[in-house]
Amino acid sequence: MTEPTLVHIVDDVPELEGLDRLPMVLVLDGFLDAGNAAARAAQHLVDLGESRVVATFDVDQLHDYRARRPPMSFVRDHYANYDPPRLVVRLVRDTGGTAYLLLHGPEPDIRWEAFARAVRTVVQRFGVTTVVSMGSVPMAVPHTRPIAITHHANNAELLTGESPWRGELRIPSSAQALLELRLGEWGHDAMGFVAHIPHYLAQLDYPAASISLLEHLEIAARLTVDLSGLRAEAEDREAEITRYLSANEDVADVVAALERQYDAFERAEDGGNSLLATDQPLPTGDELGAEFEQFLAGLDGPDEED
Repeated sequence: MTEPTLVHIVDDVPELEGLDRLPMVLVLDGFLDAGNAAARAAQHLVDLGESRVVATFDVDQLHDYRARRPPMSFVRDHYANYDPPRLVVRLVRDTGGTAYLLLHGPEPDIRWEAFARAVRTVVQRFGVTTVVSMGSVPMAVPHTRPIAITHHANNAELLTGESPWRGELRIPSSAQALLELRLGEWGHDAMGFVAHIPHYLAQLDYPAASISLLEHLEIAARLTVDLSGLRAEAEDREAEITRYLSANEDVADVVAALERQYDAFERAEDGGNSLLATDQPLPTGDELGAEFEQFLAGLDGPDEED
């Protein structure tokens, strides 16, 4: 029995003919996107200029609508403006006119292996030379320190930075991570970057992390990206956080404790000790969550003075 087609690819894309290299950027919304950092970075790439869809995935075969219900409008007495989830590959050009592909949309809820095979079809059809993914995870780190990035790749020669981790970590999987693994098994290069987002900002847009991800993307994919718009957003968010901390001493104290912990780990790393030393454990998300409920409420509150 023939497997149902998961991806529909445009037959004629003359812009991609004769290219000696073609990177494809990968961002799947959902699990691996604390602070909306990767999704905002992907949207920034789309907003920078013209793009066109060259491949479309059949979302009906991949999406759990009851778990992630798409938005729609109810206008007085009727339903309207349904926004269906879209998982597409776009042909985009960077600031210097270099062509690249951008695969973005919601992470598939099911059929990850079939999705990986469908992406392989896209890679082979268009002659993609490297897949570069972006993601972000919440961590017990302060926003006042440089954003840490975990580098990963299915080919060690692709790595552009040193990993902060030692040994093996057992983590929840994602479609994005599985895809990198499978592409390596099929002989296709794939790499990526994961930004470490302050836990207390994980539910808010954090454009500073989007900037960091795109800066690493520029190096890895040899692209040029105009980041001026995102830098303005990041400055506004930073000012908002600073105002809130100055008015909430208890929350500021917790941030200061994170700063001390971060600096202690930095000193330990410089001294050759493991980041995951057993005598200096990272606090869990649950341990930090309670302290920052007020923080989130303060940043999103309807009354700025309150």
